[in-house]
Amino acid sequence: MTTNIESPGRPTRRLPESAVPEGCPVWSGEKALLWARAQPPVWVPVRMRSLHLLALAMVGLTAGFWLANSRDVPSVLAALVPLHLVWTLARPEALRVSGPVLTLVLAWYGGTHDLPILVGFLLVTAAWALAEFRMSARRTQRMWAVSAAEGVTAVVPEGVGPLRRGRFLIALGLVLAALGGAFVLVASGWDAPTDRREAVLAGWFTVGWGVTALASGRLARRRAAGLRGAPAPVLRVLVRDGANGDVEVFTADDVAALRPMFTVTAEEWYDDDDDEEDEEARLLKEKEMEALLDSLDADAEEAAQPGPLREAVLYGAPYDGGELVIVSAPEDVRDGADEAPGDETEGDEPQGETEGDEAQGEGEREAPEGAREPGSGGGSGDEEFVVESSMAPVRALSERAVRLRIAAEKARARRAAVYADRRAAAADGLTERLASGAVRRWRAGWLDRAVCLVVVLWAALMVLTEVGGWRYVPGVLLGFTGVLLLPRMAAWRITADRDGLWFNGLRGVRHIEWDHLMTVRCEGGELKLDSRRPRFGSAWTAHAPRWGRLERRFGLVHPYERTAAEITAMWQNPALRPTAPSDERARGRALWPLGVALGLVWVAALVLVP
Repeated sequence: MTTNIESPGRPTRRLPESAVPEGCPVWSGEKALLWARAQPPVWVPVRMRSLHLLALAMVGLTAGFWLANSRDVPSVLAALVPLHLVWTLARPEALRVSGPVLTLVLAWYGGTHDLPILVGFLLVTAAWALAEFRMSARRTQRMWAVSAAEGVTAVVPEGVGPLRRGRFLIALGLVLAALGGAFVLVASGWDAPTDRREAVLAGWFTVGWGVTALASGRLARRRAAGLRGAPAPVLRVLVRDGANGDVEVFTADDVAALRPMFTVTAEEWYDDDDDEEDEEARLLKEKEMEALLDSLDADAEEAAQPGPLREAVLYGAPYDGGELVIVSAPEDVRDGADEAPGDETEGDEPQGETEGDEAQGEGEREAPEGAREPGSGGGSGDEEFVVESSMAPVRALSERAVRLRIAAEKARARRAAVYADRRAAAADGLTERLASGAVRRWRAGWLDRAVCLVVVLWAALMVLTEVGGWRYVPGVLLGFTGVLLLPRMAAWRITADRDGLWFNGLRGVRHIEWDHLMTVRCEGGELKLDSRRPRFGSAWTAHAPRWGRLERRFGLVHPYERTAAEITAMWQNPALRPTAPSDERARGRALWPLGVALGLVWVAALVLVP
């Protein structure tokens, strides 16, 4: 039987026949429609972002502080309020425990006609109901996905690699739980009752967040291990790499890629053969790979286009929160198999023809026998496919989410067009400006210093308005961070002479020779330069806000864009480089004295401001 999906629309990357399990059903038509209808309503939160979690945590902590101070609720119980809100997005299963517990706490410590307590009842119940809606939809989605597989199962290919899922979350959870527990022990000895209650509550919240990360990692690891431990349901679909890096999954008949069903973050496993390389070679390889990824990111930002549509097989039932293994055709065309017979229309030229003896590309593997059911036969043995395992849970896409993604892609394309226009404007007149051969300098301007001022004012308002010992905990953390970051943000300098580029910093001046320059990039509000020599260390970066539409409307060029254009011109054209050397004073000096002065001022403010 044929294993190629008919493509009346644009061609897709074909999956080798040997990589498709025998009898693997196609996910399309009524089967996919039933799955899509099982999604939770649009008002049920499914997709979370870090900003959303942070906002919910802040609101919950404020409510928890109020309960602890005004209703004498124990801190360990009041910490359930922010955790309850966070779990609404991150771990809805936990609301089956926190919901009844918080209801009892509010009933015990609140009065019958206590309006804030009644509002709390409503919010706790609403969050609990949202979680139940989401879990009910999750069960229904899994049921329809398993039903669509029609009982066909297969063992995941060997190329999936070792089990890595959940390791980071488990480690993060252990660290957060330990830090939170230590903070609870320290804060329990504070004298001021209000500060003690709030600090202990924050400590218990940190412990709860750590337990949440630990539980999420364990659950994800168990689900991923289940895919490897037994044959899993399989479905034939179409996939592509989205503009944001996630894998978008479409039904097998959606060859125009009109409506993604869900997205998942997936990663391919690579066997590390670099153990015998020396440290310098390894660092150089990492820096070159980072530069390549930066260029790819820049190209993707400018193009704002997803990858090509490819045939794939899903191992595992797709549902909200589930784990998957994806076997798909490679993105790059290597053997001319991209076009199926009969797909070419009159006037269209054949696409994807390459030399048949071209070497197998990195990240593409021969089809293993584990990709098929026992007794189903084998493939040709020289066909290639990509094996990826999910590194984050499956997240379904509602119709509203699809519309928002389309709008975001259009906005990204408009923003890229604006940046390209401003980049072209920055390149105008470069030859005249650089023809003198004099030493060139670029330094922090009013925009960089304005950002520093805003950061300092925000930190002062957040910390210095507190009283007692509670101000010193965030005060020390913010002060240490400010000492490390603010001096370079406010006083950075780049000097170009005949020998290369010189950068000032906290510990001293760093140097990149012209022949060793590897990266010069201005993307959005980030200016980045890097050397291909490992001893240079991490890349040099600077950040500042920018508003592309206003720049184009008023004919302005962002300082970072102009700096990147001039350095790039000198890098690519040696005739435009400075012909004279620079002295040590012109290159700038170490910025650590400025950091020490800022630190002393901040310590004085913490101690002396009442």
